Amino acid sequence: MTDALSRRFNAAQKIVQKAAEIALQMQPNPGGPKGFLKHTQNWLTETDGKIENFISKSIQSLFPEDGFQGEEEGKTRSGSLRWIVDPIDGTSNYARGRNRWCISLGLMEENIPTLGIISTPYVKEFYTARLGKGAFMNGYPIHVSDVKDPKISMVELGWSHVSKIEEFLKNAKAILNTGAMIRTLGSGTMSLVDVATGRLDGHYEMAINLWDVAAALVLLKEAGACISPFLESGGLYQMTPILTATSGIADILSKAVSIPLS
Repeated sequence: MTDALSRRFNAAQKIVQKAAEIALQMQPNPGGPKGFLKHTQNWLTETDGKIENFISKSIQSLFPEDGFQGEEEGKTRSGSLRWIVDPIDGTSNYARGRNRWCISLGLMEENIPTLGIISTPYVKEFYTARLGKGAFMNGYPIHVSDVKDPKISMVELGWSHVSKIEEFLKNAKAILNTGAMIRTLGSGTMSLVDVATGRLDGHYEMAINLWDVAAALVLLKEAGACISPFLESGGLYQMTPILTATSGIADILSKAVSIPLS
């Protein structure tokens, strides 16, 4: 399987790089959002479908035995190796010409996240991770921060259309009470990546989908992050909370938002 994973890892990087070029060319200019609303503040653009279709067909042509699941079309093929794509994470940012968005492609072996590839075309960062082999940005190793004092920490509190305002405010207050500085920047995948790189010290989201995290889970694990049991708590099948943090403040955040860590 090692050689098979290596072939897939190398091929998938090329596919995501090409997809990133397409997405960047198609991005709207800055201004009001250009797309369609699926739910409140949950945007869909022409690019989402085009990128998902491109990645799906590219993988199918190379590895027809593999499964495939995308945000837009769902699970379209089955296999013990399953690719999971979020064609544009941070679509609300993408639709307004902002730079905080990415393309995320993960590979799961049965139910184990094994490969992760994430491209942020606008800022020219390319993230890769392979289980047991480390996590990298543009070929350089990445690691979580060494922050131990929440009073100097920065934590993302994610929001989605299913989040209840009261619960969001309760969690915001709990995190602020630790002394942490809160951010909410509109891309769950990018926030997870930021924890892996040390740009954030933690990220909590009350409900997030598998396609948002499939690639990032490998990146986080290989970068040394503490992660809540997302998959074991239902993340394979439904929107599920996720908490991840650097080890120095992980227990403090876990208690603040009442989410256990693995």
